[in-house]
Amino acid sequence: MTDRLGQKQIAAMLVLMVIAREMSNPELDEMVGFTLDGKERRQLNDLDLVSSDRSKVLRGRPFVHELTEYGWAWCEEELSTEGVPSPRTSLGSALYVLLGGLGRHLRRERLRLADLFMPEVQLTAEEIETRIRIAYRKLSQAPRDWVGLVDLRPMLGEASTVDVDEVLKELSRSGQVRLVPESNRKALTAAAHAAAVRIGGEDNHLLSIEEP
Repeated sequence: MTDRLGQKQIAAMLVLMVIAREMSNPELDEMVGFTLDGKERRQLNDLDLVSSDRSKVLRGRPFVHELTEYGWAWCEEELSTEGVPSPRTSLGSALYVLLGGLGRHLRRERLRLADLFMPEVQLTAEEIETRIRIAYRKLSQAPRDWVGLVDLRPMLGEASTVDVDEVLKELSRSGQVRLVPESNRKALTAAAHAAAVRIGGEDNHLLSIEEP
């Protein structure tokens, strides 16, 4: 499908895929340095890949954009595309190597893009702590059992990774939870490394809670 779209259109589609929610032109401009307007926007609208409307709340009523169901399908197909859109650049080539690897991972794990990219929501520290405790109870076999953060994080829904890390650090400081590194570092997967929370210059992979 890339032969029908320009590079800025492709970039906008991929950004909307990752953010997974409505984005305004000012947000796009701040994040990637361009907006989606004019002929480029209208073509994506006409192809039913992106829905665009004037914001009812933002000053100046800029356009806000969101992927349609066809847009999500386009992105999934793009992850398995062969070749790089013209004009070919070193950065574009590297990006499509990355997208191809992501596509293979999703197909291997039988996942959809919606399983990977979801909008972050603003939760209070108390709400995040409640989610952590509920997830821990589901994963643990007994009080003080050790649970991998790599298993716990996917059960926290749309909570921001940064916010979850802050709550985990505060719970650790207050002694309500214990966080420790995995002793067998060779057993750690890339996902386990990514799920770790760093405290005092050390990555911690395991969580224990003594429930009352």
